[in-house]
Amino acid sequence: MHPEQIIQFRKQLIALKDELIGAMATTANDIKPVVLDQAAVGRVSRGDAMQMQQMALESSRRRERRLISVDQALKRLEKQIYGICVYCDEDINVRRLEIDPTAIRCIKCAEALTK
Repeated sequence: MHPEQIIQFRKQLIALKDELIGAMATTANDIKPVVLDQAAVGRVSRGDAMQMQQMALESSRRRERRLISVDQALKRLEKQIYGICVYCDEDINVRRLEIDPTAIRCIKCAEALTK
């Protein structure tokens, strides 16, 4: 992989990390426990609020997992092993990394795991 590509992927990963951290900060209130006055609000409204909370929790979990993947990719960049498949040690196609800069498997190994 060319040094310019490494620099571009580093920038992309840092931007993605900043975006994820920002999204997690703005949705922190959405995952707090739902507290509604039962006398003032009906069961349907409470059920809707609880469903929205669960959806926000799942989104938060996905962002956390994605953030971990981004951090791991940045560490692979530091160790100069970024873009190398963790299973077969072959280069991961640059186009695959452009789609998902956190990819850890080449397309052959990724497909083999889904079979």
